[in-house]
Amino acid sequence: MKTNVILLISFWVSSFALFGQAQTSETLNKIETAKIALISSRLQLSPEQAQQFWPIYNEYFNKQKEARMVYNDARKMIDPKKASEEENKRLLELGLEVKENQLAIERNYSGKMLNVISSRQMMELRGAESDFRKMLVERVRTNSQAKQRINNQRLKQQRNN
Repeated sequence: MKTNVILLISFWVSSFALFGQAQTSETLNKIETAKIALISSRLQLSPEQAQQFWPIYNEYFNKQKEARMVYNDARKMIDPKKASEEENKRLLELGLEVKENQLAIERNYSGKMLNVISSRQMMELRGAESDFRKMLVERVRTNSQAKQRINNQRLKQQRNN
């Protein structure tokens, strides 16, 4: 079972790397499917737990994402190299506020999740999320390096022709 889940995750993450980094809905669905498979496998959720856990987790994840977007949107509006001292200070302060908000969200939803899963499963969730991010980053890096090699080979061929 565990081997099948790892193969499924590898397939989906590889698909992500092979089809590029464009955030199409199909690509995002594949990534989400792989994430669900990894987390479900690592937490060893019972069907009853899964039914209760996933709505809470998805709500938690979306709230965390919204909090990050507040900072990211503000950061896009300010070029730190050209911004005034006051603008940079406001951006730093906003970053701290967002982190505090994320911690409050995590505390709130950790409590909700602990009503459904054990503390061991909760600790495993953190590890699974971290491992999944690392896998994605590695796949993106590998894909980027492969694209660079292909581009270098094309340039060499063009020079030789």
